[in-house]
Amino acid sequence: MALLELRDVTRRFGDFTAVDCVNLSIEAGELFTLLGPSGCGKTTLLRMIAGFDVPDSGQILLDGQDIANTPPEKRPIHTVFQSYALFPHMTVADNVAFPLKMSGKTPAEIKKRVEKALEEVQLSRFTHRFPHELSGGQKQRVAFARGLINRPRLLLMDEPLGALDAKLREDMQRELISLQKEVGITFVFVTHSQDEALALSQRIAVMNQGQVEQIGEPSVIYSHPANRFIADFIGKINLMAARVTQVSDNDMTLEIDQLGTTTLPLKQGIKTGDQGVMAIRPEQVSVHALARHAELPHAHTGKVLDFLYVGDVTTYIVELDCGIRVEALLANSSPGRARFFEVGDSVIVSWTREAAQFLMN
Repeated sequence: MALLELRDVTRRFGDFTAVDCVNLSIEAGELFTLLGPSGCGKTTLLRMIAGFDVPDSGQILLDGQDIANTPPEKRPIHTVFQSYALFPHMTVADNVAFPLKMSGKTPAEIKKRVEKALEEVQLSRFTHRFPHELSGGQKQRVAFARGLINRPRLLLMDEPLGALDAKLREDMQRELISLQKEVGITFVFVTHSQDEALALSQRIAVMNQGQVEQIGEPSVIYSHPANRFIADFIGKINLMAARVTQVSDNDMTLEIDQLGTTTLPLKQGIKTGDQGVMAIRPEQVSVHALARHAELPHAHTGKVLDFLYVGDVTTYIVELDCGIRVEALLANSSPGRARFFEVGDSVIVSWTREAAQFLMN
């Protein structure tokens, strides 16, 4: 039995449906992420799990018991917010101890558990400091310690790393993964950052317009998106309007606007006449000098329109002779910018048959 199960959960605000008949299950000890653009319903869903909001219909089952109408203070669940929500007049130790004091624990037990919680988040040296004396990352770790102090069944996190700079955010992602493994508590994480979701999660639920579009491991969500929205939302991707013109036992033939016909491995459920897009990730697109044309599969000539050097990779925008623009990533394995190609260079872009996939609109 799953630790947390949502069955047909719906929440409306007037005529607007924020969460529309959502079904999902989360296993004990899992780091599960709700991912989607602003306004997709992920925070509303988290608030209903926490008990800050009540669904109009559906069930929220924790260990098999429906808690949809249980007040938040009676749920074995804690929420960590982006704003940290620390008490400014309390020390680090007092902030972490607060939930234990509210539950009537003895001073001796509080002292022991606070010391352990601060040790888990590597803040033992900051016991007597106040929030204004801490960095953003340290404040976030205090918030995590306070969230974990009562060993909740679920720790909910609403964009907890959103206020941190890029480097600190990356460090905190690693700390979160280590902390979750160490304490073994189920984490449910809300974010609109695709990179963060891919880096942190064991499984991801991608939401759009109040509904769950796909649930799966990060590698599956990225490599095999269920539809065009997910492919376009998760990472960068080349999308070309396409129509299925022929289906055989193992292959399907696509007619791509401006580009012509191409053959891909058959995808289950696809039939002749289906409209959609051919999708290829930029890292799966190769760029070559013209001399290699004869030996390359799915090769198309074009010119470099622009490039962007971002350290580990250079992103190239190539306009094909047919007018389609394709984005490609080339790794920079040498010091400095690897001078593969310049703006205006004639090149060939190519991809393997397996790299491209057909997605419905």
